[in-house]
Amino acid sequence: MISVELQKIFAQSISYAKANSHEYITQEHIFLYLLQNENIFNMLEDLNIELNEILEKLKEYIVKNTPVFPQELQDEDPIETITLTGVIESMISRLQLGGRESASIEDMFVAILQDENAYSTYLLKTYGLERVDILEEISHGEEDELDDEQDDDLFKKKKGETALSTSSVELVALARNGEIDPVIGRTKEVKRVIEILGRKKKNNPLLLGETGVGKTAIAEALALEVVNANVPIELLEAKIYMLDMSSLIAGTKYRGDFEKKLKAVIKEVVQDKDAILFIDEIHSIIGAGSVGSSSMDASNILKPFLSSGKLRCIGATTYEEYRNDFSKDKAFSRRFAKVDVLEPSIDDAVVILEGLKETYEEFHRLKYEEGTLRLCVELSKKFINDRFLPDSAIDVMDEVGAAKKFKSKLLKKNLRVTLEDVESTISKMAQIPAKTATKSDLTLLQSLESNMQKKVFGQDEAISTICKAIKINRAGMGTENAPIGSFLFTGSTGVGKTEVAATLANQLGVNFERFDMSEYGEAHTVSRLIGAPAGYVGYDKGGLLTEAIRKHPHTVLLLDEIEKAHPDLMSLLLQVMDNATLTDNNGSVASFQNVILIMTSNLGATESNVMGFAKDDSLNTNKAVNKFFAPEFRNRLDAIVGFEQLTEDIVIKVVGKFIKELSNSLKDKDIKITITAKAKKELAKLGYDKKMGARPLQRVITKEIKEPLTDKILFGELKNGGIVKVDFIKNEFIFAIA
Repeated sequence: MISVELQKIFAQSISYAKANSHEYITQEHIFLYLLQNENIFNMLEDLNIELNEILEKLKEYIVKNTPVFPQELQDEDPIETITLTGVIESMISRLQLGGRESASIEDMFVAILQDENAYSTYLLKTYGLERVDILEEISHGEEDELDDEQDDDLFKKKKGETALSTSSVELVALARNGEIDPVIGRTKEVKRVIEILGRKKKNNPLLLGETGVGKTAIAEALALEVVNANVPIELLEAKIYMLDMSSLIAGTKYRGDFEKKLKAVIKEVVQDKDAILFIDEIHSIIGAGSVGSSSMDASNILKPFLSSGKLRCIGATTYEEYRNDFSKDKAFSRRFAKVDVLEPSIDDAVVILEGLKETYEEFHRLKYEEGTLRLCVELSKKFINDRFLPDSAIDVMDEVGAAKKFKSKLLKKNLRVTLEDVESTISKMAQIPAKTATKSDLTLLQSLESNMQKKVFGQDEAISTICKAIKINRAGMGTENAPIGSFLFTGSTGVGKTEVAATLANQLGVNFERFDMSEYGEAHTVSRLIGAPAGYVGYDKGGLLTEAIRKHPHTVLLLDEIEKAHPDLMSLLLQVMDNATLTDNNGSVASFQNVILIMTSNLGATESNVMGFAKDDSLNTNKAVNKFFAPEFRNRLDAIVGFEQLTEDIVIKVVGKFIKELSNSLKDKDIKITITAKAKKELAKLGYDKKMGARPLQRVITKEIKEPLTDKILFGELKNGGIVKVDFIKNEFIFAIA
């Protein structure tokens, strides 16, 4: 593990420490003798460093700062400091990661300089010498001396291994051994890849597609075709090497290591006329291996071999990475012929899963019932929005099999995956209620209005208007290329506008996304929704709104208090309501076709501080809305939904709902709460005013109900559970506990 030369340095350092009765051997002791080594001495002289002066200062530091043994313990051996131990361990760890077996003098020298707080590092810096200068000088020296034996060291070769075998996986060999799953439904793409590989020049296919659509599977499909002899005669003996970038980069500690490893791999591929190189995530090689301003990266090393046709290479990348990285290197990208790998349709994805079914049944030791695979595809398409078919559906099929297998305590021979199992797995993966997953859209729509009216009180007309507009769209009579619905909710604060939007999302089983428009009152803040312009901080991160919709295409989108947003936002919303699309700063389009757009506004609501229950101000609201919003904006709305002021009876119902929710939250403590009509009425009076609506109600319930019960639950009569009856007698709330 430690080279002979480095062992000598350690021995000299220990002898020096012992001769001077030093209690400890420090990294400065080691550094003192490293500087006197011929290789290090010559290297520093090349950098015009006055070594004799440095050696004197280092000796002075060691004498002043190293404790000395008392007279009676002069014969004791010095022990190494914790800092020195850490430096040595760090050096050995880096060697192991790099696949090297022996630590050299240079390795120890660099390891000491890793410690920014070390005196040795400080001393060299005072002479204008940085760690990077040392590394560059070391790498230059190694570059000149590197031979075949050192290549073997870089690749950590064992007997019979080659550079190619240590840095890649041969797919045809895996296919022959039955280690590759069958690939279904990609015949057209595989045929196109074979045609491109048959060219004389630019015979390099580039697989372009979103994550999870099956780009790597096409390379595996080609390997299977080679094994089955379903390829032209030129490819019958083909070997497809999938490059492992992590293995290639491992051990490339100094400048030039990466290039040498890559060149060794390319050399072997070029020498074997049947070899084809497959690079997944090919965009990652652009810039790989370059140092500072050097242009010699992996892509530049590949270019001459690609253009001459000596090297056949299959690449795979996503549209985003192609646009951001790959296409910018024109000289590199033009060596490839693009093959688009599109997301398969639901029917095609079902066929793919049917083809894989037997493999997964054998692995999980169970059977998938009829209809379960189609359900895997349909539900993953609907609810798993950050991935694409068929990958997302295959994940569901695999996970539901694993869940079924582990749920069974005994290994049964006749385990069967049912529709309910798929529903349960999807609900866990997508974090939605289990019943929502398999409920059809039509079933949900049929009971939507009545279900919402059970959750939100006093706004039956508003709920009815929303549900009718959504049903019209679902029946195919809505505006083409528009969101499912675009609504403006108007009315005073605290009457249930936000609650209706959240309840709608919950009932439909879709994502709920809320943006507070008071945060977007300035012109520059609007850009946060679609992403910062080029040249500004965060340009590469995308917009908050566009990214949210891409992640969850099925969404109820709430833009709260829209009147507080900057007018520039209205222009963005016109694009959304017109075409159901929004283009972000990178030119990527987010689709809003499965979005229900809801905007809320308090325009026209009276600001007078009137206590008690009052009538609505719909006339004022309509006037204010017409004055504030431009005609072209209002005309694109499906409905302007006015919310009425809450009556006393409605607020009493809301009180009952809140008390029921409180009681449900205490179920695990075996506590039940009931409330009399008189107590409900009093809470309703205390918790409602026209200016704030029902918003103060929660605070009133906290003060009058929750606070008095807290000590009783923690320390008193309700410590072990019980039934609480809340009443209002003689101007105070009374709690009867049974």
